[in-house]
Amino acid sequence: MNPIEQEFTKVVREHKSTIYTVCYMFSKDEDEVADLFQEILINIWKGFEKFRGESSLRTWIWRISFNTCVSYEKKKARKGSTIPLSLNINLFDDSDEETRQIKMLQKRIRQLGPFDRAIVLLWLDDLTYAEIGEIVGISEKNVSVRLVRIREQLKKMNNIE
Repeated sequence: MNPIEQEFTKVVREHKSTIYTVCYMFSKDEDEVADLFQEILINIWKGFEKFRGESSLRTWIWRISFNTCVSYEKKKARKGSTIPLSLNINLFDDSDEETRQIKMLQKRIRQLGPFDRAIVLLWLDDLTYAEIGEIVGISEKNVSVRLVRIREQLKKMNNIE
């Protein structure tokens, strides 16, 4: 393996949980998540040698992951619905209380629009408002305002369920 491939492999290992987090917020289907993950890796690879370090590597990966998932969702909407193949096996089944709460939060977050969903994901990943703004292309103040509104939306979803 050449040095660039080694560095790419290292970066993917360090940031795979971030990439998976974004993928799972855009899809519930494991096969689709795998497709999104692969598409993100391709996009990261395409831009890897061009990365200039103007932002942190983490921010750059978030941005690519988010943009790839949004593009994928737009293509999917144009394409129409599909019928997923189900093997009736859930390899990710966890039945403890914490997992149920996490799944409930993920379900509510999925109900948000892609832009708000991205902001919440970035916030949950402990990025600063400045970093979030840089990734999604809005001001730090706008991030703060949007998070307040998103929290209100999520609370209202709590009352509906």
